[in-house]
Amino acid sequence: MADQHNKYTGALAVLTSLFFIWGFLTSLNDILIPHLKAVFTLNYTQAMLVQFCFFAAYFVMSVPCGFLVDRVGYKPGIIVGLAVAGGGCLMFYPAAGLHSYPLFLTAFFVLASGITLLQVAANPYVTVLGNPDTAASRLTLTQAFNSLGTTIGPYFGSLLILATAVKTSDELALLNAEQLSVYQAAEAAAVQQPYLWLAAVLFGLAAVFAFLKLPTVTATAAAASPGAMPEPQAAASAWQFPLLVLGALAIFVYVGGEVAIGSFLVNFLGQPHIAGIAEQDAGKLVSFYWGGAMVGRFIGAVAMRKVHPGKALIFNALCAAGLVGLAMFAGGRVAAVAILAVGLCNSIMFPTIFSLALTGLGPHTGQGSGILCSAIVGGALIPLLQGLFADRIGIQHAFFVPLLCYLYIAYYGSRCARQVRLKID
Repeated sequence: MADQHNKYTGALAVLTSLFFIWGFLTSLNDILIPHLKAVFTLNYTQAMLVQFCFFAAYFVMSVPCGFLVDRVGYKPGIIVGLAVAGGGCLMFYPAAGLHSYPLFLTAFFVLASGITLLQVAANPYVTVLGNPDTAASRLTLTQAFNSLGTTIGPYFGSLLILATAVKTSDELALLNAEQLSVYQAAEAAAVQQPYLWLAAVLFGLAAVFAFLKLPTVTATAAAASPGAMPEPQAAASAWQFPLLVLGALAIFVYVGGEVAIGSFLVNFLGQPHIAGIAEQDAGKLVSFYWGGAMVGRFIGAVAMRKVHPGKALIFNALCAAGLVGLAMFAGGRVAAVAILAVGLCNSIMFPTIFSLALTGLGPHTGQGSGILCSAIVGGALIPLLQGLFADRIGIQHAFFVPLLCYLYIAYYGSRCARQVRLKID
């Protein structure tokens, strides 16, 4: 038993690198959005196409990735995912060099396709790699390192990508051909170099995982949940589990709300009546949003060994909704601090929803993971919806969209907690 425990501990330690790197890559979108918005003179709706293309990959690719992981296993899925993500990073080089927004959007889709495969393989692997009773706590701990990546990513991106102030369309009109060429080359290089480094890291990780020996754990290792119905052996598909279906919707609105807030932070903090700060300084503050999630996940990994995950979900979701409401109707430092503090509330939501929705699926765990990862498409649609409202009613009041998302998450938490109470009674 001790040897097996040590074997699993080593595997979990290695897997944390994946959670870190895809968190780092995803949070860089929050820095690229204001950069591309200014470079290509986009409105909020057009700028949110970045998140639309990135998270649409989850919807398009998650179910095929789920079948792939079921067929070839977790480790090969991880290796392929790293290689595809590395290829997506390489595509940023020609996109920036050609000054092509459509090519940027294509690169985001390819990069996210690789990350999707990583998520489909790594998330359920963590849930079944040990005692099922502590699956939520274990996934929360590994997700804490995902948050470490999302904390460092915006600061890294703001230093390299937002270091040069982007010129307005009026300022560009004053440049001659030579000055314009020099300016565009500088803007391209600001994106090209960081993503070349990231591609090298991803390909290097793929090579490392190819030589690593990881324990073989099948999806059937997942234990049955007190509230999971029907029995895994009797169910024809994962769609027959109500908490999975409701959990998929919870993942949809959670990712959508979290990504929408992060995507608008730089522009929101730059508003004169909020903080009125420059893009690079606002980009550094985005790290506090994601850093709050990191701190909360480390705390949650311990706390949820004693608190039912459903109850923790209710508490965090209601706190997040309250903070978003405060950011909508307050101004100045109060609004800025409130919206950044939402990150702390986000902390345990994704791993908690994911583990609650997957519990008890048994042989349908791979399919269930694919369904949940497909629901991450909320990160494509909800920021786009908020962008439409931001163009019409203003960026501050458009935050009502994530507020509604958090209210549904609180409902899902109450549904999970009630299911357990009913089983005990």
